Amino acid sequence: MSSEAPAGLTIMEKLMGILIIMVGSLWFYVTYTNMSSFPVPTLLLGAAVVLIILGIILLTARFE
Repeated sequence: MSSEAPAGLTIMEKLMGILIIMVGSLWFYVTYTNMSSFPVPTLLLGAAVVLIILGIILLTARFE
């Protein structure tokens, strides 16, 4: 058996990373522009940053 990852799996991993970064960025933007609307904006901003970091990890990781 080959030890290389299938090309489709690698491409989907990168696309999911980009999608997670986009969702996290949009979430951060909406929370940051409407800080007075949310009771605990720092919690939501933190969650958005975690999503962005997770997306970056998926984007840069190498599947083995």
